Amino acid sequence: MSRPKLGAATNLPGMATSPTRAFVARLAGVAVFDPNGDQLGKVRDVVVTLRADATAPRVHGLVLEVPPHRRIFLPMTRITGMDGGQVIASGLVNLRRFEPRNNETLVVAELFDRKVKLRYTGEQVTVLDLAMDQDRQRDWIISKLFVRKQSNKLRRRGETLTVDWTEIDGLATDQHGQPVDALLDSLDDMRPADIASVLHELPFKRQLEVAQGMEDDLLADVLEELPDADQVAILAMLDDERAADILEEMDPGDAADLLSDLTPERAEELLGLLEPDDAEDLRRLLTYDERSAGGIMTTEPIILAPDATVAEGLARIANAELPPSLAAQVYVTRPPLETPSGKFLGVVHFQRLLREIPGTLVSSLVDRDVEAVGPEASLDEVVRRFARYNLVGLPVVDTDDHLLGAVTVDDVVDHMLPDNWREHETDPGTAEGAHHGL
Repeated sequence: MSRPKLGAATNLPGMATSPTRAFVARLAGVAVFDPNGDQLGKVRDVVVTLRADATAPRVHGLVLEVPPHRRIFLPMTRITGMDGGQVIASGLVNLRRFEPRNNETLVVAELFDRKVKLRYTGEQVTVLDLAMDQDRQRDWIISKLFVRKQSNKLRRRGETLTVDWTEIDGLATDQHGQPVDALLDSLDDMRPADIASVLHELPFKRQLEVAQGMEDDLLADVLEELPDADQVAILAMLDDERAADILEEMDPGDAADLLSDLTPERAEELLGLLEPDDAEDLRRLLTYDERSAGGIMTTEPIILAPDATVAEGLARIANAELPPSLAAQVYVTRPPLETPSGKFLGVVHFQRLLREIPGTLVSSLVDRDVEAVGPEASLDEVVRRFARYNLVGLPVVDTDDHLLGAVTVDDVVDHMLPDNWREHETDPGTAEGAHHGL
């Protein structure tokens, strides 16, 4: 059975551009515009209140994602149109960060994939979607559920059907082990920083369930964007082997920061499960002050030998998984080419590589004016170097000029901000109202 398209229902008088029914899954990701046609953001979830009695849940509003990576609350009273794959909002919109109340539930994050029962048969079904309808008082309520029955021997997937809210039992009950398939699907097209914002705002139990369902490389990227407390909590609920795998996938500097937030005993347990080379890098990073060049550097810059060619350098920086800040320049050293490397010779900027013929040796292109710092250099000194010389990366060497790592502009910006900057963003706007800061 297929779901009606957004906007397929009959309109109410005075609401010619807005349908009176919308399915939540079809709203997720839809753009929201103001009356002038300027995009405010995208819909990421719907806020409802579940009730223990048979009263249909009331829809309070939408959770929007607006730049940069902020989630805000848009009351349903601000919505004037919801059709054609877009939402129109009127009036002032409060850009303060969304904070759910204790009695509120996020539909996509908490209700999709929930197991409930059909009231009249007792049959267990899985919630795939919910429909919200506008009543005659123009309040929005959850009225229908799109569900799937359990599969049987004749069907690979169970039958789907749309049922009335009154035909379901168990939706308002907190459930352990609730699947997160639909929520994970909704995160597919999002960047790690955006996923981290979603994860941070979920209830703790749901946060851990989503983390459990992620691939190691994605979870590693997301952890790097989360506040320290969330990182520690998520790592603590993983089994030892997976926790070690995640640490190996993380940027060494971020992994070292996370390990430093654990007890020394726990950190040593995890280090013992890592590959010896990875563990050695992290142990070395842990010896440096966290506000020093050694404490914020990455141990995995692009390192080339003097006899490497421009073609080799371009191939290395073309790696799609490489952060742009690390792809901005390569570091030329004598062998060995892993940190701590052989003698550091200098850097080659990617623009220079683009201007030279492929067979040119990088040793002939080395910029020797970029002066390296020692691992004990303070963060203040590093920041001044970046500002004075407009740097994108700064090599870090030991007393024998062996390359230990590199500080990137991303590292500098991250460590200049307050420790809790991810949790307390500056509010760029305000509006009238009290709900969720409105």
